[in-house]
Amino acid sequence: MSSRKPGVASDAEFDAFLSRNATRDITVLDARNPDFAVEPDDGCHGGAEGTAPIGDCGTSKRPNAVNTPYDRVTKSLPIEQMADGDYTAPIVTHCGGGGRGQMAKEFLEKRGYTNVINGGGPG
Repeated sequence: MSSRKPGVASDAEFDAFLSRNATRDITVLDARNPDFAVEPDDGCHGGAEGTAPIGDCGTSKRPNAVNTPYDRVTKSLPIEQMADGDYTAPIVTHCGGGGRGQMAKEFLEKRGYTNVINGGGPG
């Protein structure tokens, strides 16, 4: 069993988040990069044969997921995809293991989002 990266929610924290938001649609922000040349490890679980393919975001397999890659160079997210104006909307960030998920969470919180949790990753 591997240890969680800093900032990844514990099971209890995640369960509490889900309970608090049980009546709301929860957005899953997949911070992984679909360009595996940029982030080679994202191909492990995010490739077409992986356990959580990035290409499934927004499909019937992962209808509430949106692929919004966290850019390590610019330290930013293209949050235009999140521009519904509801800064209290529940958002779960995730990536391959939780590092970029945490950076994405902090990026959103600095921009006024108040209901964000880092779910870690499928790895």
